[in-house]
Amino acid sequence: MLTRRSFIGATAGLGAGLVLPIPLLIKQAFAQSAPPDLLDPLAQPKFVTPLPNPLAPDHIFRPAGIDPSSHLPLYDIRVEPLVHQTGLVDQRGSPLQTTVWGYGTATQPAAYPGYTFELNRGQSVKVRYANRLGNTSYPADVPVDQTMHWADPLNGGNPANVPYTGPVPLVTHQHGGDTAALSDGLPDAWATPDNAITGRLFNPLYTYDNRQEAAHLWYHDHAVGLTRLNVYMGLAGHYFIRDANEELLRLPKYPYEVPLMIQDRQFTARGELFYPSLDSENPEAPNPTHLPEMFGDVILVNGAAWPLLAVEPRKYRFRVINGSDSRVYDMRLSNGAPFIQIGSDLGLLNTPLPLTMLSVAPGERADIIIDFARMNGQTIVITNSANAPYPNGDPVDPDSTGQIMAFRVSLAKSAVPDRPLPPFLRPLLGPVAMPAAAQRTRKILLFEGTDSRGRLQTMAGIVDPTRPTLDGTLVFNDPISENPGVGDTEIWEFYNTTADAHPIHMHLVDFRILNRQKFTGTITPKTNSDGSEGGRLDADSIRLLGRPRIPQAAERGKKDTAKMFPGEVTRVIARFARRGEFLYHCHILSHEDHEMMRPYYVGPLPS
Repeated sequence: MLTRRSFIGATAGLGAGLVLPIPLLIKQAFAQSAPPDLLDPLAQPKFVTPLPNPLAPDHIFRPAGIDPSSHLPLYDIRVEPLVHQTGLVDQRGSPLQTTVWGYGTATQPAAYPGYTFELNRGQSVKVRYANRLGNTSYPADVPVDQTMHWADPLNGGNPANVPYTGPVPLVTHQHGGDTAALSDGLPDAWATPDNAITGRLFNPLYTYDNRQEAAHLWYHDHAVGLTRLNVYMGLAGHYFIRDANEELLRLPKYPYEVPLMIQDRQFTARGELFYPSLDSENPEAPNPTHLPEMFGDVILVNGAAWPLLAVEPRKYRFRVINGSDSRVYDMRLSNGAPFIQIGSDLGLLNTPLPLTMLSVAPGERADIIIDFARMNGQTIVITNSANAPYPNGDPVDPDSTGQIMAFRVSLAKSAVPDRPLPPFLRPLLGPVAMPAAAQRTRKILLFEGTDSRGRLQTMAGIVDPTRPTLDGTLVFNDPISENPGVGDTEIWEFYNTTADAHPIHMHLVDFRILNRQKFTGTITPKTNSDGSEGGRLDADSIRLLGRPRIPQAAERGKKDTAKMFPGEVTRVIARFARRGEFLYHCHILSHEDHEMMRPYYVGPLPS
C-alpha cells in the first residue's frame, strides 16, 4: 500500500489529469522514530484517577467586575503556565507532573482545562484575554515549525534552523459562537505577552452576546500556524449558554451534569508533553517539521488520564466534546447500554435519540444521557473503535486508545428526583428548522497536495471555472472567494477528493446538513500562490453517483462542525447574519495549521 506522499508523487506528473473514483487509496499515518524516553501507555493505571467535573462551582469563571464603557459584566482572563497532574505515574508508581498552559483569573489560578463559562441566553458580557506567559517558551518537546505560515512575532527575523522559544502568540476563539467578527478570535488576532506584538485583527476586548439558544460551546486558542501546539499545551475550556427551554425540561443538573472534554496526548517518561516533529519517511524535511496528523497514545478526559467517575443508579447528562488534534472517537458502552442523544453542537434535537454508537470528530459536540439505573455494582467503560486516520486508517489499540474512561455504579441514590426524559425537547423553541430558500450554491474543494518543501499539505479551495484565477486549491492568504450578503442563505457543497474524513467547522453560522453523495471527477494540477502544489476539480467532469444520503438522525440538529467523508460531496445550508470576516476550516488542528483554512467575508468587501 502506498503512503499518501508516494501516491501524490506518483500522480503529480499526470499533467493530463487524474480521473478519480474517490476515495483513492487508504493513507497511512506518518511514523516518527520515537525517542527512547517516551511514556509507555500500557504501563499506566486505568480507571483510578477521579474524573474532574468542569461544572463544579469552584471551576466556573467569575467576572472581575463591570466594564465601565458598556456596563456589562467583565471577565478578565489570563493565560499562564501551571503544573498539572494527569494521574500518570513513573516506573516506580510515583505521580508525574506535566507543565501545561491554562486559563484563569486574578482570583482563580490557571487551570487545565480552563474554567467554565456558564451564562444565560441574552446576557451579554465583555471578555479580556491577557497573554501572561511572559518569558515562558515552547517546550523543547513541543517545537515550532517556522517553515510554515504562522503567527511569527519576529516577522521572519529568526532563521528557520534556530529553535524558536518565544514570545508565544495567542488568541482565543469562541467555537460555536454567534459573535461579531472582531470578537471571534480569528487566527490573525493574536498577541504576544502584554500585547507587545499583535496580528492584523487584534482586539483587546471581546463582546459575547450569548443571543443564541442553549448550547455547549467551547473556547480554545486559534493562532495561525500554532493552533495545534497551543491547544496541545492546554488552552481549551467549556462554554455553556442556558435558556428557559432547557430549564423547563428539568434535565439532570450538577453534579449529575458532567462535561467530558476528550483529548489524546503523548508524554515523555518524565511526564512532560511530547508533540511529534520528525518525519522518518522524509529525511529532507525540516527539523522540526509539521506532520499531517497527530495521534496520541494516552486518552485524557478533562485533563485526567483514563479517569473514573463514581455514579448513582440514575440518569446523568454528559456534554461530550472532542478536543483532540486529529483523532475521531467512535464510542460505545462496554455493557451494551445505549447513549440517549438529546443535543448536537448548537442545541437540542427535537426528540431523544437512542444510539449504540456515538461518533464525534475534532470540534464536534454531543449532549447525551446515560441511565445507570439497574446497573448497581457495574463498572462500564467507554470504548473507542475509530481508525486513525478516519475512517480507513490504522485500527485503534484496544488496550490504550481503545478505552476512554469508566463509570462505576457505586454511589447510593440521592433524594434528588430522577425524572423521565420528555418526548419533545424544544417546547419553547419549536422544532429545528431549515433556513429559508438559498440565494446561491457554492462548491468547495477539499484536497491534499504538497507544500514547497515536498510535505503533504491539506488545502481547501473552490470549484468555479468562471473565476479562473481562483478556481481550485487556495491557501489562507489568497483573496476572499466566498462573500455572502448579510442575511443571505447559501448552500455550500464540500467535495472531498482526499482519503480522509475532514470535520469542517464554519465560524459564525449554525448550519444544517442536507445530504451526502458519492462523486467522481477529474483533477488537474495547480501551483498555488505560495509555491505549493494543489489541484483543480473540473466542474464539468463531476459525476454524482447513486442517490443522496440524508444525514443520520444524530446530525439533524444545529451544527457548526461536520464530517466530510472521502469521495463524497456534503451539502450544508446556512444563513449568514453578521457582517465581517470569518473562517471555515478543517478542525483537525494539524490540517488547519497547514493551509486547510480559508477566510470568508459577509457583506460588502472592504476596499
